[in-house]
Amino acid sequence: MIIKFLCRTPFLSYVTYPRNSFFSSKRHFFSSHPATLISFCKNQGKLTKIRYSIYLHTRSSMSCSVTPAMAREKEMEQVDRILDAKEDDYGGVTVEMTNEPLDPSVFGSLLRASLSHWRQQGKRGVWIKLPIELVTLVEHAVKEGFYYHHAEPKYLMLVNWLPGTANTIPANATHRVGIGAFVINERNEVLVVQEKSGRFRGTGVWKFPTGVVDEGEDICDAAVREVKEETGVNAKFVEILAFRQSHKSFFDKSDLFFVCMLQPLSFDIQKQDAEIEAAQWMPFEQYAAQPFVHGHELLRYISDICSAKLEGRYTGFSSVPTVTSFSEKNTYLYMNGNVRTNSRGNP
Repeated sequence: MIIKFLCRTPFLSYVTYPRNSFFSSKRHFFSSHPATLISFCKNQGKLTKIRYSIYLHTRSSMSCSVTPAMAREKEMEQVDRILDAKEDDYGGVTVEMTNEPLDPSVFGSLLRASLSHWRQQGKRGVWIKLPIELVTLVEHAVKEGFYYHHAEPKYLMLVNWLPGTANTIPANATHRVGIGAFVINERNEVLVVQEKSGRFRGTGVWKFPTGVVDEGEDICDAAVREVKEETGVNAKFVEILAFRQSHKSFFDKSDLFFVCMLQPLSFDIQKQDAEIEAAQWMPFEQYAAQPFVHGHELLRYISDICSAKLEGRYTGFSSVPTVTSFSEKNTYLYMNGNVRTNSRGNP
């Protein structure tokens, strides 16, 4: 038999309970409103309404044992209400949000439930990749302990360290990678440019073509690309002659600059009008004799290395195609050509 109690409150329309399984003694049910107390006496079989001007919470003396099956079902219900995430190799999870609209309050509730679940699982770092369309969700994530890790044009990456131990999440990318191209022809002429912008604008200084390595681009390919873009000259990468590391440069990031030697495959110059004021083939001795080169220690070192290379007194690092052991991705190892190889041709 089913008994229904009708309670006219804004929070509860009716309560339904199986009679035999629940009513073993006198029960009281309370609304969350200046309440109507409804008493039911099994022996008397009648309802009594008493109004109270106080707020009370729902209570019951019903005893209900929770079986393992019920606990598992409850856990699965909770899992259904958390954010979808992928486990990483470091004991953490990553949430990749789609650009589908999501109410911020709903996101906040899902995030709190998810964090509770992940803490129970002993997860460490939690990453949220948030597309730019969902920027309104940032505030809720920050309130739950997330902070900015890095940003790209189309997304923001947030992270939260859950354990009470020291945070071991690595910082955002710390270095920018650039190249300088030493392109020398058979007449000992070096390819040089004058720039329209930057610190060399209007100085009359002739310099190597330079540029920044793109994301996912190899150093050797970047050198070839920059020479082509700035001068129109096709070239072949030969080796890395040297590299320099500096700090607090581009947006306070560190900087790695690789001096690369290239062999020209064409000689006609078609300069890039947007960035390059002039470009030409210049005798190397004339390049090295510039006051600007003589007046800067770093440029003197680079000039001396290039000169030693031309005279056969210096060997740089050539690119050797290889495959990584972990991800099986194609990559390059830059190594000195004097290293002997084993019978399989490997160093």
